[in-house]
Amino acid sequence: MHFLGLQYEFRWSVLWEDPYGYWLLQGLKNTILLSSCAWIIALIVGIILGILRTTPRPILRGLATAYVEFFRNTPLLVQLFFWYFGIPQLLPPTIRDALNGIQYDTPFLTITYEFLASLIGLGIYTSARVGETVRAGIQSIPKQQTEGALSTGLSLGQVYRFVLVPIGLRIVIPPLTTEFLTIFKNSSLATTIGFAEVTFMTQQVDAYTFHGLEAVTAGTLIYLALSLTIAISMHWVERRYALLGFIGGQAGGR
Repeated sequence: MHFLGLQYEFRWSVLWEDPYGYWLLQGLKNTILLSSCAWIIALIVGIILGILRTTPRPILRGLATAYVEFFRNTPLLVQLFFWYFGIPQLLPPTIRDALNGIQYDTPFLTITYEFLASLIGLGIYTSARVGETVRAGIQSIPKQQTEGALSTGLSLGQVYRFVLVPIGLRIVIPPLTTEFLTIFKNSSLATTIGFAEVTFMTQQVDAYTFHGLEAVTAGTLIYLALSLTIAISMHWVERRYALLGFIGGQAGGR
């Protein structure tokens, strides 16, 4: 079959032949697990950073700001290389060899150093972006609400716990949805350090079958289907928890 004037034989059946179809499914599973675990890290650390960025204590605020600005403004790919290639060089040889030899089988995933480096890199990078989003959400709350809460006898910590953080998170659900989508797409960079996610598996299929067009098309459709599923799910979350009068609040209360 001619394609753009070149001789190319399409063979889409390679995508479900054994073991190539299984490889793609494994890549999808690994992508979901890596991205989900990294998102949990990013959300927890990001909320803490967002709180510290708005605290009246300058030392804590400065440390959180330095963390956010450093990891948010350096490329994710460079950070992945740092965790995978750089950190082991700082460790004693015995620990370095142990890290390189990590292979712990679980019912869902084989944990390797490639997975751990990808998880740390992706989680920390995204946590800085989430922290900045949470900071913006907290600071968008009128000061009168904080003053009112303090006047009832609540401590500053209780104000953050019961007022600022719950309201701030609901305000920033739309941008958090974007970060949630982005972390799944950014996980494709983990292929550069050898983690077997979707992009890595499409390269494997290409290497063994010489049908790269079909493999890359399959990978693209997998990412598209995954992103659309997340977008639809998060749109429901936005409509369910958005606040009237704030960003995205026009859907609230329906």
